[in-house]
Amino acid sequence: MLRIPSNPTLLIISLFFLTPLFSGCTTLVGAGATLGVAAVQERGIKVRAEDLKIEALVIEQFIKTDLKLATTIGVEVYEGRVLLTGASKKTKITDTAIKLVWKINGIKEVINEIQVGRSSNVSSFAQDAWITAQIKSNMTFDTSIYSINYTIETVNSTVYLIGIAQNKIEHDRVKQHAAKIKFVQNVISHVRIKK
Repeated sequence: MLRIPSNPTLLIISLFFLTPLFSGCTTLVGAGATLGVAAVQERGIKVRAEDLKIEALVIEQFIKTDLKLATTIGVEVYEGRVLLTGASKKTKITDTAIKLVWKINGIKEVINEIQVGRSSNVSSFAQDAWITAQIKSNMTFDTSIYSINYTIETVNSTVYLIGIAQNKIEHDRVKQHAAKIKFVQNVISHVRIKK
């Protein structure tokens, strides 16, 4: 997900740590890794490429319309299904985001998980990033989970899952991993179960 921090200090810190990713050699290695990941994902290279295109178009529309959208609303696309996350005290931002997303070709579903009436701050942003990292780590080392098929977002201690589970047992294990992490208050799954 690309959620641009609205706090100037957090934005500067984020840019500092992300700057090495923009160097030539790292970009080539990153592109190769991305291609390798897409090749083994359940959705395949073609669908992953289409999802990335949709995600880029959504973010572009958000930035063109109102920079606040890009800093408030997170976007994840999986098999043409767009998951919108984030927190905003203003309903108008949510409504605008949904309308913009539906204007883009190739979208099969828009999943609105934007928390209205709430906002995020630097400490909740850091805690959410920690929660997401813990879940990803636990799933990666669980040999009964094909973790590459999942995307995880956390907003204000609520975990959102999207992706493809091999079966209900795997899906339940993923939700259990998320629920047992410290500070997690809720787990909401939009995972498609294969079998």
